[in-house]
Amino acid sequence: MKKVSYDLKGKAKKIFSLLLVLAMALSLAGTPVFAAEDTDATPIPELSLELGDLTGTLVIIHTNDTHGADVAVPGNSLGTAGIARLVRDYEEAGAEVLLISAGDGIQGDPLVNLSSGKTAINFMNLAGYNMMVPGNHEFDFGYLNLLELEALAKFPIIAANILDKTSGQPVFDENIIFDTSIGKIGVFGLTTPETLTKANPNNVASLTFPEGEAMYKIAQEQVDILKEAGVEYIVGVFHLGIDEGSEPNRSSDVIAKVDGIDIVIDGHSHSIIEGEKYGDTILVSAGTKLSSAGIIILDGNRVKTDLISVEEYNLVDEAVNTYINKVNDDIDLELSETFAKTQVFLDGNRDPGVRTQETNLGDFSADAILWAANEAVGGGIDAAITNGGGIRASIEIGDVTMKDMKTVFPFGNTIATVKVKGAQLIEILEASTYSTPTAVGGFPQVAGIEFTINTGVPYVNGEQFPDSTYYGPANPGTRISNVKIGGEDIDLDKTYTIATNDFLAAGGDTYYLFKKLESHNTYVALEDALVSYTEKVLDGVISKEQYGKPAGRITIIDEVVVEEVEEVEKVEETEEAEEVEIDEIEEETAEDIEETTDEVTYKVVEGDNLWKIAKKQLGSGSRYVEIYELNKDQIKNPNMIYIDQVLVIPAK
Repeated sequence: MKKVSYDLKGKAKKIFSLLLVLAMALSLAGTPVFAAEDTDATPIPELSLELGDLTGTLVIIHTNDTHGADVAVPGNSLGTAGIARLVRDYEEAGAEVLLISAGDGIQGDPLVNLSSGKTAINFMNLAGYNMMVPGNHEFDFGYLNLLELEALAKFPIIAANILDKTSGQPVFDENIIFDTSIGKIGVFGLTTPETLTKANPNNVASLTFPEGEAMYKIAQEQVDILKEAGVEYIVGVFHLGIDEGSEPNRSSDVIAKVDGIDIVIDGHSHSIIEGEKYGDTILVSAGTKLSSAGIIILDGNRVKTDLISVEEYNLVDEAVNTYINKVNDDIDLELSETFAKTQVFLDGNRDPGVRTQETNLGDFSADAILWAANEAVGGGIDAAITNGGGIRASIEIGDVTMKDMKTVFPFGNTIATVKVKGAQLIEILEASTYSTPTAVGGFPQVAGIEFTINTGVPYVNGEQFPDSTYYGPANPGTRISNVKIGGEDIDLDKTYTIATNDFLAAGGDTYYLFKKLESHNTYVALEDALVSYTEKVLDGVISKEQYGKPAGRITIIDEVVVEEVEEVEKVEETEEAEEVEIDEIEEETAEDIEETTDEVTYKVVEGDNLWKIAKKQLGSGSRYVEIYELNKDQIKNPNMIYIDQVLVIPAK
């Protein structure tokens, strides 16, 4: 365990942390010391805190991304009963305590999923939470459901950047001020703009989540309001994370752009941050699934940050523990029936795993979706795609129960079908792998599809998807190649029927294009499809022969492509068309567009591709397909055009 201590308003660096910890020890009359008590009364020794007199201090205990890990499991989860006991421990040591959640607490395990989050809120009420900022997963069961949970909660839900799309007004309280023994503490909340696509877009259709500069402006306004109210400390509770792929909407981005925040309590990226200094702001985060609890101790002059891990503490509040275990036991009984066995470990890990590469669990899931969709509509489904972010856990070797299914696939999704042209499918695959090899929830796990990703080719942003933080590809097909559907080379003009989940069909994650296409919801529950596929197709056994390793549907390479563009001066044609001699490049401009009475033409210049031409000439890069359709006589591959080619351009 690392203890970090700072003079809140100063410029102290971590190199001075030891001196500051000593200073804190003198001023606070004791800091947390962890010890395993020697006892023969139980096979699991109690790991408790020894606290000195903390009278006159404020302790903020913070959690984030708990995802239904409310049951206390020694060595695995502190549990919500463990958090409740920590509150009591610090209060008994004389401290005033605030308990804060940075979001994603109502989803992730059948313990909370089956009630659409009500059990999670009940647990938080028992533990004594003082406030919560909603994460993206708070919207998994719909915005109206979250409003019902807000009414159930004995604590406020705070968020300054969740706005009603019609009125532009915040739908939750933007901030809260706590009067404490060390003065007023002002707290405001921010929720990731990625909620627009990381939740089902239909669930947040009435809301908007300002991003980037607009979010920074909101944050600065909140800081100014709280300063005007005379608070001693300003705390931002954010569900933004620090992942590279979330730029410019990360907590670190807000800290860099907003003045006056003393402490940021973060969630979303599941990061373990014990206390990092960014200028005058301290950033903290407690990981995920209650593997740790964050501790912030303030005495009015200094702040000390800490993490208490499950390896260091295992006490619980007995009353809270009894209640949570009773709810969990009832759910276990309901979902305990074994319906299958697996001979292999099914990999649902995040990174490396379902968000970075093909896995055997991804194959199994996509196969089940493809089979179930064909069963539901009587055949005619070409392939299946599901997002790696929808696979939330692995399945161990042995018995498989309904609880396993609902843990791995917790969102209550149904299977939908979407009609998509081959060219559009390439664009979708390109967008959903934009960050590969960096993990992304949209990474496609597929059945009936094969393709290659070249991570050596940079992803170039095209137009930003509406109501999304994601961008379409500027050059579809530059990173994705060798695409096959049903074993055959993809036909860019053919319309394929793709099975997926209703989240993606609604435009979730990086799949905005699906939202604009013809789709059909079969209303077959995803977990039912997986069960039926296992029972009827696999005879109840997920075998080593079939799923012992990934099937090789997705190939990932890292090859730098060097483009050499030279003007064709002379082409010597032979029967084999073996050689093209190239001498020099002649710069061309937009003046090379030639108009006739019958058609508009465009002469290709250096650096062009169909997307860029469509963007320049037609106003939208997505219309590149129209240019390809009109020029099939000379364009065999839409990813390969040549300088001085004269292309027919469709009417605007």
